[in-house]
Amino acid sequence: MDTITIKAKGISVSLDLTVGHIADMTVESDGRQLKPLHRAPWVDANETLPKDLPQGTVRLSGDFLCAPFSRSDVEEAPLHGWTANSAWDVTESSATDDGWRAVFRLRHEVMGASVDKIFTLIDGHPFLYQEHVFSGGSGAISVAHHPMTVMKGGGRLAFSPKRFAATLADPLEPDPARGRFMLAYPARSAELGQFPAAGGGTLDLTQYRMEDRREDFITLVEADHAGPGWTALARQAEEDLVLVLKNPAELPVTMLWLSNGGRDYAPWSGRHLGVLGIEDGRTAIGHAASIGDNWLKREGVATAFALGEGRSFSFRHVIGALSGGTPPREITTADGRMRLATGGSTSDVPFDSAFLRIGQPAAA
Repeated sequence: MDTITIKAKGISVSLDLTVGHIADMTVESDGRQLKPLHRAPWVDANETLPKDLPQGTVRLSGDFLCAPFSRSDVEEAPLHGWTANSAWDVTESSATDDGWRAVFRLRHEVMGASVDKIFTLIDGHPFLYQEHVFSGGSGAISVAHHPMTVMKGGGRLAFSPKRFAATLADPLEPDPARGRFMLAYPARSAELGQFPAAGGGTLDLTQYRMEDRREDFITLVEADHAGPGWTALARQAEEDLVLVLKNPAELPVTMLWLSNGGRDYAPWSGRHLGVLGIEDGRTAIGHAASIGDNWLKREGVATAFALGEGRSFSFRHVIGALSGGTPPREITTADGRMRLATGGSTSDVPFDSAFLRIGQPAAA
């Protein structure tokens, strides 16, 4: 069994057990079937791929756990760690009173720690509730979720309050013979609508335009506020709203990966179009940097969790989809509901408002 599918009323989620990536997520909304997550075009194409690709790239889809995020340069592992590249076992999968709950365990250890992935679906909730639990081990580990959505006609973004956005010292694809980028590197802005562009002027980070062929990566640092961290993407052609939520105390940064035909080499080959990674994490770039000195730590931002014998910690994350194509101005959660404020109107949807543990102390 390479894939397992779990269901509750109005939602289904499939996990690729060979690498721990979500292979499919379908939400029923207003008589429509919404598919908020991306699957790379080569995954099901039965084509010959470069031999040196990590399995996480070969099977790239949906969302997966990175531990560490990016380079595994402390403990040997592929890009984004064993959590994104190796097998998970089903340890529990059963109906609950109001939905379904499944637990998966990574066969590999990470820095000596065991890792469990917990999926919860609730009848009538258009959300996947995820938790990851690390038990034991030694040292420290950086982590990030890696949800990817895809658009045919671009989209508009909205965010919970951010302190600033910043790019790294170098772009992902600096060689024009291999790819292209549009943001300035390095650069920083507190105004998401006016981020420095590579060619001068500014770009609006709240707009995803299909005509912009690019491979860009940028980090958004959460501001201090009392609510959940969130990203909302109104997909134009799909006429829906993709929602990604976190607890900022657990995952203080949101990294955006804009992949729109910006890589010309295999397997990307200019065909990876309209993809946006919304990657909430507690990390810098690479394991060694995350547990050492780095630019985020100097800004007071945590970039790793401590591991320890007899110790465990967990962090939680939510992905959902709704009909309608307007990004909200504000999202609040309370009393089993999520309220989305858009202009002069509001709408409510069922939501487990206790799940993200907002206001509770996070693990160090």
